Amino acid sequence: MELSLRSRLRAGDQSAFGEIFDEHASALYGYAVRALGDWAAAEDAVSLTFLEAWRLREKLHEEGEGVRPWLFGIATNVLRNTTRAARRHRAALARLPARETVPDFADELAGRLDADAELAAARRALARLRRADREVFLLCVWSGLEYAAAAEALGIPVGTVRSRLSRARSRLRELTVRELEPDRGIGQVRGGHGHVARSIQEQIR
Repeated sequence: MELSLRSRLRAGDQSAFGEIFDEHASALYGYAVRALGDWAAAEDAVSLTFLEAWRLREKLHEEGEGVRPWLFGIATNVLRNTTRAARRHRAALARLPARETVPDFADELAGRLDADAELAAARRALARLRRADREVFLLCVWSGLEYAAAAEALGIPVGTVRSRLSRARSRLRELTVRELEPDRGIGQVRGGHGHVARSIQEQIR
């Protein structure tokens, strides 16, 4: 009888591991970018997620369907650790003497910088949510997981996912205007990021 994907992963089948990488790496990267606001850090987080998945493969239950919730659960833990490490790093840098700033003259990076600014604008609103609510929002709204899959990823009941998502949506309705449309009001956005505000507002309805 042909082994299931879960059984193959538990047995250390590298081809099975390659299959889940090909299928889920892009979605995990999108999740990490939105959570961290940094493209390079997101790539590192995805790499760590799959390293952890390989290390923890024997803990994967043989029963079940896809492995997407399992992978997103591992990614969530990786992102929590990454965020804590980033805070420690920023605190350490803040204690160092100020250095002269070297100007960035690489015009070819303009597109990436614009994208970074837009992502940072969106994350300012999300950063003001409780971590538990923010994780549910990122998984369900921006990563497209069903409630049951998000519950499995986070190890919480489905009802808790629903209540946290409802609370996150309600809070974000207030924060989107405050963080993405400062001093102006809906429809009049400073800094050229109006479409970012509208995008998040549409998703949190």
